[in-house]
Amino acid sequence: MAVELYNDGRHVCLAFCDLVDEDASHAVQCNQFLVVDGAHGALIDPGGNMTYSALMMAMQRYFPARDLDLILASHADPDIIASLNKWMVGTSCTVMISKLWTRFLPHFTSGRDYTARTIGIPDEGMRIALGDSELVALPAHFMHSEGNFQFYDPVSKILFSGDMGASMTSADGALPAVADFDAHIHHMFGFHRRYMVSNKICRYWANMVRTLDVDMIVPQHGARFEGPAMVQRFITWIENLPCGVDLMTQAQYRVP
Repeated sequence: MAVELYNDGRHVCLAFCDLVDEDASHAVQCNQFLVVDGAHGALIDPGGNMTYSALMMAMQRYFPARDLDLILASHADPDIIASLNKWMVGTSCTVMISKLWTRFLPHFTSGRDYTARTIGIPDEGMRIALGDSELVALPAHFMHSEGNFQFYDPVSKILFSGDMGASMTSADGALPAVADFDAHIHHMFGFHRRYMVSNKICRYWANMVRTLDVDMIVPQHGARFEGPAMVQRFITWIENLPCGVDLMTQAQYRVP
């Protein structure tokens, strides 16, 4: 099932959030995203082999997979991009990922040289043309990957935030909007304390995102933050969260 996040008749943002049966597969729940502008489409974090067939079928109702222009990968984890080989074989798309990870992508493919269809995103990010619009690759390094990007859509004002904002909840196929932020913290707390590298990086991220006009933050796992007030609640929370190396001590580095 697709969740329509934005649709003005030409520019459409869709989320697919129920393609992995967590109970049956013991795999983490993941969200995949399709941004369409006119006759052009980009998949953001298309997922692993477990999601490929279902995503291919589900997106056909909205955009023909054979016409896909881009795959945008926030980082190189298997739940982000392990299905890459099937997309490269089944479409003529170009894949974009941090320049740090381009030489790792062949480990997800059959060994064929896809260099001509691979673009490494520079550390400072870039603007990416999509039809008559553009998406913005925002630096999100060490949240949690060394080379990590989030993707901002200025038309819909949606920030596709990768693992930032992820929650360990059952989304029930609906990608729910967070209604009670304080209650939702419980579902984010442990993940962000372990996976985000440090509060310093979180503060840098918060300062950057506050310069954008964001109506919705949609992470790769769990629920979304909808509306400027809820977006600001999340930004303020992560800005003040001790995490990662902030919490480490010498006692955790001992020979077992």
